[in-house]
Amino acid sequence: MLSDTTTHGLTPQRAFVVHFTAGTRIEIGQIAGRVEHVISRQAATFTSLDTLLDFITLTLMDQLNTPHTDAY
Repeated sequence: MLSDTTTHGLTPQRAFVVHFTAGTRIEIGQIAGRVEHVISRQAATFTSLDTLLDFITLTLMDQLNTPHTDAY
């Protein structure tokens, strides 16, 4: 379990679920799956680390530009 000092700054607005396909082999750079933003429920599939990080970046930038209420 994480301590309060470890979780400081970790908010649901910045939380993602990443599900990797069975064929993912990170050690050789073969990565694919689905990613979902916890709060907005926006989701995308990815076939590379770049596309995964692009989705996360764009979603976080959108969250910064969108007023939100604390759901938790």
